[in-house]
Amino acid sequence: MIGIVDYGMGNLFSVSKALERLDADYFISAQKSDLLAADALILPGVGAFRDAMERLPVETIKEFAATGKPLLGICLGMQLLFEESEEHGPTKGLGLLPGKVGRFPGKTDQGETYKVPHMGWNRLEFVKASPLLKNLEEDYVYFVHSYYVDAADSDVLLAKANYHEEVSAVVGRENIFGMQFHPEKSSKLGMALLNNFLQLVDKKEVVR
Repeated sequence: MIGIVDYGMGNLFSVSKALERLDADYFISAQKSDLLAADALILPGVGAFRDAMERLPVETIKEFAATGKPLLGICLGMQLLFEESEEHGPTKGLGLLPGKVGRFPGKTDQGETYKVPHMGWNRLEFVKASPLLKNLEEDYVYFVHSYYVDAADSDVLLAKANYHEEVSAVVGRENIFGMQFHPEKSSKLGMALLNNFLQLVDKKEVVR
C-alpha cells in the first residue's frame, strides 16, 4: 500500500489519479500511524520550501525513511529531501540527501536572461543506473519550478536535465528517491517512472 503524505501543499489529485491508472493501492493521510504502516511513501509538493517545512510531519518522515522502505519526493517534495533551501531565506530541509536548493539566477554567464520559473518539457539524460530507470529510454518530462537542487554528492544524481543550468532531475540513494519534474504529468516516461517505483516497492529493491 502506497501512502501519499497530506500536509496541505501537495498535488494530491494528480498523483493519486496516476496511481489509479497504474492499478496501485494507495491512501492519502496526515496521520503518523497510517504513514508509518505504508509499504512506501510519496511526498508531493507545490509551493514554497519554508511553508512546506513548517507543515510537514518531519519526524514521521524521518522515522519512515529509517525503516528502509522506499520514499519518493516529487517536485517540491524532492527538494524537501535535501539539506537546505535558500527560498525566502535559508531553511533547513529533511537532510535525507546531501545538497542544497537554490534559485535559477535567470541570467547566463554570458549575460543573457532567461525565464524563471522553468516551465515546460525538457529531456532527461540518464547519469547512473538505477531500478527507477530500469528498461527506460531518455525522453521529455514536464517541469514547473523556480528553484533547483545542487546535489553536493554526485552519487545521488540518477538523471539530469538542462535549463541554462544543470538540473538534478532524478535523485536516489538507498531507499530515498526524488523527481524534480511531475511524473504524473509527464506522459509515457513519467508513468513508466512511477511504475518502476511501484515495482521497486514490490521487490523491496534499493539503490546501493
